[in-house]
Amino acid sequence: MPIDDCSVAAKPREQLLCSLFQTTPRYRACASGWKPMAICIGSHAFKDLINTYRMIEQDDFDINTRLHTIVRGEDEAAMVESVGLALVKLPDVLNRLKPDIMIVHGDRFDALALATSAALMNIRILHIEGGEVSGTIDDSIRHAITKLAHYHVCCTRSAEQHLISMCEDHDRILLAGCPSYDKLLSAKNKDYMSIIRMWLGDDVKSKDYIVALQHPVTTDIKHSIKMFELTLDALISFNKRTLVLFPNIDAGSKEMVRVMRKKGIEHHPNFRAVKHVPFDQFIQLVAHAGCMIGNSSCGVREVGAFGTPVINLGTRQIGRETGENVLHVRDADTQDKILQALHLQFGKQYPCSKIYGDGNAVPRILKFLKSIDLQEPLQKKFCFPPVKENISQDIDHILETLSALAVDLGGTNLRVAIVSMKGEIVKKYTQFNPKTYEERINLILQMCVEAAAEAVKLNCRILGVGISTGGRVNPREGIVLHSTKLIQEWNSVDLRTPLSDTLHLPVWVDNDGNCAALAERKFGQGKGLENFVTLITGTGIGGGIIHQHELIHGSSFCAAELGHLVVSLDGPDCSCGSHGCIEAYASGMALQREAKKLHDEDLLLVEGMSVPKDEAVGALHLIQAAKLGNAKAQSILRTAGTALGLGVVNILHTMNPSLVILSGVLASHYIHIVKDVIRQQALSSVQDVDVVVSDLVDPALLGAASMVLDYTTRRIY
Repeated sequence: MPIDDCSVAAKPREQLLCSLFQTTPRYRACASGWKPMAICIGSHAFKDLINTYRMIEQDDFDINTRLHTIVRGEDEAAMVESVGLALVKLPDVLNRLKPDIMIVHGDRFDALALATSAALMNIRILHIEGGEVSGTIDDSIRHAITKLAHYHVCCTRSAEQHLISMCEDHDRILLAGCPSYDKLLSAKNKDYMSIIRMWLGDDVKSKDYIVALQHPVTTDIKHSIKMFELTLDALISFNKRTLVLFPNIDAGSKEMVRVMRKKGIEHHPNFRAVKHVPFDQFIQLVAHAGCMIGNSSCGVREVGAFGTPVINLGTRQIGRETGENVLHVRDADTQDKILQALHLQFGKQYPCSKIYGDGNAVPRILKFLKSIDLQEPLQKKFCFPPVKENISQDIDHILETLSALAVDLGGTNLRVAIVSMKGEIVKKYTQFNPKTYEERINLILQMCVEAAAEAVKLNCRILGVGISTGGRVNPREGIVLHSTKLIQEWNSVDLRTPLSDTLHLPVWVDNDGNCAALAERKFGQGKGLENFVTLITGTGIGGGIIHQHELIHGSSFCAAELGHLVVSLDGPDCSCGSHGCIEAYASGMALQREAKKLHDEDLLLVEGMSVPKDEAVGALHLIQAAKLGNAKAQSILRTAGTALGLGVVNILHTMNPSLVILSGVLASHYIHIVKDVIRQQALSSVQDVDVVVSDLVDPALLGAASMVLDYTTRRIY
């Protein structure tokens, strides 16, 4: 049976160091013409593996050095320590031998140590059996060695294509076949019965026994041990003479050996448990077996040369190319599955497979070795696929502005803007907000697509889309749960999905009051503050609360509905269905309502004022009248400001923020009244809290953009 870890140094016209990571006979011809000097590392030095280094000596290799590089323990840590120990010991040997080429075979962790040492010491590496796919950590090790190697010998056409896909130079890849097939295809006619009797007993016939070889799967040790236990149970039930080889020394092997001993396999009359079989004898045993079972690469690769039935268990060799002789039991989770596979496979004879070789690999490898020019540059080159345009070196790309698409869904207008990382509105688009869902969602998509296209021309890289909308919003799902009466057909609306699907960008959605607070936190007067509150005064009254630097949404996404704080038990009706809310006094809608009443009574207009017949009376007319001395208009504004001020007092008493920011078109008209109310009504402990007017022009758009920009700069939101 193959045993890992041997290196051979030889001196032809150039020196050659061969890493023979399986039995020496497999590569014996590689040393033809050279006087080899062997370095034994790893398992070959173990006494409990019958000192297999002596077999290397029998093959006429002069063992120059024996390195003990395996740390016993058979767990993940021991594997890592073994690699580290090999890395510590190998440099002295390589410095002494000074090889020109290192031949590394396969995918064992010991091979990785050897390849790493050679690469760092500027020794050329030829890797045998790269490009193959199995299904465990061996894949990662094999591909890592491939990236370190300068030359490659592969066994199958698929492996060759994999190497090319991994950007290896095609001129440095040789499709030779597997060297072991040179031995296998000429081995079957030997005197095999004496070998069978020696290992399995005098009463055993050809094709009437089983060879079992199962290793731990290092990425799922617990499952592989359970699978091994089920395999042994199935073999006991199947009741055929079985040669069981001990597992390799990977992590988990110690537990597998315990399972063998727990079931008494070493003393069972139907079993022969051995730690090692010489390669020449092993190939005779598998060639004439009724079946081979386990998860060794030998089963899916070498045994195909004889057409012997194979049962491959689990995922360890799941990616390997196999002949028709292999039956996969990927989910070997019950004894019955394995037993059924034994009944299906045992005693069959399949056509011989030559997927992995035709018996002429060694001559091809020798010819390839002789063709290597040791004078060519050592630096390895990779053959990357062509890239259409390397824009990373374009000055426009380097100077590209990281930006967000911001969307503001107001009661009247729908606005989309390109906003830079610094809060600059690069370009803004405005349309009237349609009345129906279909028209509105189509217009949003159209405006965003146009803005994204324009962003390319403006050299802005759009990182995502942020949406500010009225109503109650679930920001986690990007859904408008309930909207205000100002935006019709806008309940239970998924905004994230259609925009993300159309633009292929991440999308964030939140309430407009929350967005105003986010804008202040990133770009405005709340920047750097731990706790503050924003009140937005517009068509309605909204707000947002920042507590310990984070936005408060509440358990049902209803936090900071500050416009619906009740400040009077018998106040005017509010759009929410209640009465006496701040919004019923101080919103643009409330002021418009009062302005219409005055106008209908001919009490609004004063000298210097006029309202065209085709223009609706609104809040701005009321404010203009108050500025021109209209006492009734002034009284209405004072009442509205007082209601807002009482709301702020309640906020100060409840949240105790360090700052209150009034935002929106009406903020500047209310600020002085609000401060007066605080002086008159608030507790002395909060009267020093500052109340300011926001200096941001478009807080809803900037807040929508900040959701995108904060996330892309890794701020938690």
